[in-house]
Amino acid sequence: MLTETFNQVVSKPGIDAKYSSFSYQLPNTVPIEKIRLPLKQPRRYFDSNKLTQLIQSIKQHGILEPVLVRPLDNGEYELVSGERRIRAASVVGLVEVPIVLRELDDKQALQVALMENLQREDLNPVEETEAVLDILAISLEIETNEVVSLLHRSFNAKQRGQQLNQNDLIKLEQIELILSEIGKFNAASFRSSRLPLLNLPSDILSALRQGEIEYTKAQAIARVKSEQLRSELLKIAIAENLSLSEIKTRVKNFQSELQTNPKKIVTERLSILTKLLHKKSSLIHAENSERITQLLDELEKVIIES
Repeated sequence: MLTETFNQVVSKPGIDAKYSSFSYQLPNTVPIEKIRLPLKQPRRYFDSNKLTQLIQSIKQHGILEPVLVRPLDNGEYELVSGERRIRAASVVGLVEVPIVLRELDDKQALQVALMENLQREDLNPVEETEAVLDILAISLEIETNEVVSLLHRSFNAKQRGQQLNQNDLIKLEQIELILSEIGKFNAASFRSSRLPLLNLPSDILSALRQGEIEYTKAQAIARVKSEQLRSELLKIAIAENLSLSEIKTRVKNFQSELQTNPKKIVTERLSILTKLLHKKSSLIHAENSERITQLLDELEKVIIES
């Protein structure tokens, strides 16, 4: 299914007849100005050091591997994979770049780009998680948040000894098949080991996406509930390349400091709750707004009477 789509695009003619439905053209060169980036690009971060190395390589040897493109109606091309090569070629000042041309629809192009993205050696856990979710969403023709919801429903149903409805069961079977083709997860392990990543604080997620910090270090820093202290520790950890043990020691010190300062704990929790309330405001309905209002009234009374 998904792997077959990817193989259909990257395989060479004559290897397997089942791939003959895809047109093949020997590598050719086109003006780089005629290549357009896709509207949805699965790769978000490019390592500056590796990009510099590629630029130097292209200066000496040119582009050794063609980029994959698909034709557009206006005589131009849309990039499917190879953005790093295009970026480096632009810096070097190349006028033309070698391409391999494929006739792909929007869904196929995005699937191939996502699968190609998953093959990267420098792929970080956040990028990998988001890429897998995108692949699942495209294949099932639903939104990524629906994929997440389905995985959680499946887990909760299993914990409670309940049965999913038939539609959910069919989709879950598709998810298991796609994940088996990717070869790293099943539905349960992906839910437990990767979905929690997306709940990390935004500053931590950003650092992970950009490859500024390792996942284990990011997890340790995320345990700091104080946004200010967490932000400071994150900056220091990146700037000084702190080890995991050094980060854990600092986190422990922060937690000890907060425990000995109850006023600071209350202030930090109020700050966190205020931001959470803004973030979840769209989910507040009549049935829970009354309860939230009661709790706020109680809190206001306690503060006034203190």
